[in-house]
Order: sequence, then C-alpha cells, then structure tokens
Amino acid sequence: MISLRNAPCRSSLGALALTLSLLAPLGCQSAGPPATGSSSRPATTSAPAATSAPTAASAPLSITVTSSAFGPNEAVPAKHTCEGTDTSPALSWSGLPAGTKSLALIVDDPDAPDPQAPKMVWVHWVLYNIPPDAPGLTEGAGAGELPAGTKVGQNDWKRADYGGPCPPIGRHRYFHKLYALDVQLPDLGKATKADLDKAMAGHILARGELIGTYEKVKSAK
Repeated sequence: MISLRNAPCRSSLGALALTLSLLAPLGCQSAGPPATGSSSRPATTSAPAATSAPTAASAPLSITVTSSAFGPNEAVPAKHTCEGTDTSPALSWSGLPAGTKSLALIVDDPDAPDPQAPKMVWVHWVLYNIPPDAPGLTEGAGAGELPAGTKVGQNDWKRADYGGPCPPIGRHRYFHKLYALDVQLPDLGKATKADLDKAMAGHILARGELIGTYEKVKSAK
C-alpha cells in the first residue's frame, strides 16, 4: 500500500526546483552585456598620459654652435684662457626651433681636475635670457657687451662673468652648450648652473654644443 504522508512535501520540493530552474537563465542574462539597443552609459576612456618635456640631456641636438676662434674639438686659443687675456670667444648659432622665447648658455669642463681621473664639472660661464633674435656673442662679450636683456649667472669662481680654460693638469674639454627655451625666465639673480638647470626644466625645445680643448703650456712641457 502506497503511503501519502510525504506527498505534499515532495510536491512542494518539486515546485521549488521547477521555479529555480526557470529563474537561473534570467540570472545569467542579467550578468551579461546589455542587449543591443538598451540604454547604457557610454564607455569612458582614460586621457593619454602627458609627455614630459625634454631635459637638458635629452633635448634634440639640432642647434649649430660655431666659433671663429676654434672649430669642433680643436684647441681654444690662449687669449681666451687664464694664460692669456681671459677674453670670451666669439660664438654664433643657427637652427633655433620655432617657438623659441629665450636662450641660455652654459660653458663647463667635465674633466676637472684631471682628465685621467675626473671628479667634478667646473662651470666657466652661465648666461640666460639671451634674446632669440641674437645671432651670437661677439668676442669679449663676457666683459659686459652682451645682447640686451641677457642675464649673467655665477661660475665656479663665484664670479658673475666669463672664466676661461685654466686646467691644472692635462688637456681638458670645454663644452659651450646653448639651449633654446619656450619661455623667458624670471630674474634668477646670480644663478649657478644648478639653479639654471632647475629653472629650464620642462622648457627646453632644443640644444646645441661646441667643444673646445685646452692644455696649459707649462703643464704640456
């Protein structure tokens, strides 16, 4: 004889299972992508990362810097050194990029004190806010005959002027580095090379350089 004691319970469980089986596909659909034509927020895209401006070392080396006193990697004449009259050499440049608002010049020696064992960079001349329409610097400009508006920083002799090559030993290299900037810098006072590097950060459009060499006559003997 068949017992009907548990029949209502079994039928309730069967109904519950049937309901769950019908709801399961709906739950999967709600987790998926919205149907075509349904309203949804437009997808957002993140803004492209800002590109950092070139640094003093990474800016394009596209400016040509020349001197009537010496050629690339040639010896600087003694008149432009501490063994002569310490007169700043004539410099000319070309190829400034569009948008140049001012120029800066740094002359330094990376071979100090001894090119066989360099330990520091000795700074000889720091200029900034050179007007972009200036085609160059005349010989002796370091004595004060600079283009209008040009500011003079401080060299490693703690002087706001030009200091020519004066290597204690061996033949040193002297980098005459010109930077084209997209701004005119504020008055930095007697800025050091480090001060100028910091102020130029993010504003260098292009650069150029001329390398001269020098060895003291006495040390060469």
